[in-house]
Amino acid sequence: MISSQHRVFFVRPFVLCLLSVCLSNPGPLQSQDADRTAVMVEALLKLENPDLSSNARLKEIVESLAQKTTGTADFVRLVKKFRLQDRSEGLLQAASTLGASDAGAEAIRLLISGGNPEALLAAATGEAPRALQILRAIGAASDARSVSLLTNVVTSAKATPEARKEAVRAASRIKEGAGALVKLAEADLLPPDTRFTAQTELSTARWPEIKTAAAKLLPPPSGSSSEPLPPISELIKAKGNPVNGRAMFFGKATCSTCHQIKKEGIHFGPDLSQIGTKLGKDALYESILDPSSGVSFGYEAWLVTLKSEEEAFGLVASETETDLSIRAPGGVVTNYKKSEIQKREQQKLSIMPAGLQATMSRAELTDLIEFLASLR
Repeated sequence: MISSQHRVFFVRPFVLCLLSVCLSNPGPLQSQDADRTAVMVEALLKLENPDLSSNARLKEIVESLAQKTTGTADFVRLVKKFRLQDRSEGLLQAASTLGASDAGAEAIRLLISGGNPEALLAAATGEAPRALQILRAIGAASDARSVSLLTNVVTSAKATPEARKEAVRAASRIKEGAGALVKLAEADLLPPDTRFTAQTELSTARWPEIKTAAAKLLPPPSGSSSEPLPPISELIKAKGNPVNGRAMFFGKATCSTCHQIKKEGIHFGPDLSQIGTKLGKDALYESILDPSSGVSFGYEAWLVTLKSEEEAFGLVASETETDLSIRAPGGVVTNYKKSEIQKREQQKLSIMPAGLQATMSRAELTDLIEFLASLR
C-alpha cells in the first residue's frame, strides 16, 4: 500500500517531466496550443504543497505558464496557488477582461492582498471600458478592504460618471461600503450624478439600519400622486400599454418637443426611433428618473456667454474655426461668431428636465416605457 506522501513523491517528478516536454514550444499562448496549456495548468494545480523556492525546475515551469496565460482565469489561479509576487499588471488585465466573474473577483482579492491600492485606484479611474470592468470585478469580490478605494472613486473628479456610479453599485454590496455611502450622503459629498444610483441601490440594502438611513437622506422620486415610486427592479416587472404610451410621448409627457420618432416630433435631443434596441427597460426608466445619469455623446448642454453679456443655451449643432452653431430647446439653430464669444461652459446636468415622472401617474409612466421599449 503506497501512502499519499509516497504518491506525491512519485507523481511530482512525472508531472514535471510531462510539463517540461509540453513547454518545449515556448512563447505567448496561441490558439493552437490553448488546450494543451489548459491541461498543463490543471496538472500544476493538482500538486500538493508546492514549493517554488526549493524546486528550480518547477519554478521555471510555473513562470513560463504564468507568462503564457497572463490576464486569464488560469493566470489568476496560478498566482493564487503558487503565491506569485509582483503580478499587479497581469491581475489588473484579468480583472478588466473577466469583470464580475469568479476569476475576476479573485483577481481583485489578490490585488488587494498584494498591497498596491494605487495601481488599482488608477485603473478604476482610468479609461472607461477598462475601469468599468475592474469596478464590476471589485463589486463581485465584495471585499470590505475595497471600501476606501470605492469611496475614492465615487468622489473622484477624474473618474467618469459611469465609473462613479459603478463604484456606488460595488460599495452598496458591502455593509461597510453601504454605510460609507450613507455617510457621504449625510455630509452632502455624493456627486449629483451618483445620488439616484445610490438611492436605487441602498433602497434594497439588506441591512435595516442602513436602508432606513438611506431612505431619509436619499428619498425615491415620486409620481403625480406624490407617492414614492418603487425601485427600478420592481418597475420593470410591470407590463404597460404601448398604445397609451405613444399618446403620452406625443402628448402629456411632452417628449416629442425634444425627440423624434421616425421624423415625427422635434429634432433636438437624440432620435428615439430605435431606442428599444439600444436600452433595456431599466435604462429607460433611469433616463427619465435621473436624466443626468447618462448623457449621450454629442448631446451635452452648453452655456455660451457673449461679449454683449447675452447668453445662448443648448447643444452644439456644428463648429468651425470661426463659427459655433447652437441648437436651442425647440430645435432652432443659431450661429455665433467665435470672436463674439466671451466664454463657453459645458453643463454638468442633462438638458433633459428632471422630474418628468411627477407629471405622470405610475401607470402612465409604465405605458410610456413600454412604448419606448417597443421601438426597434
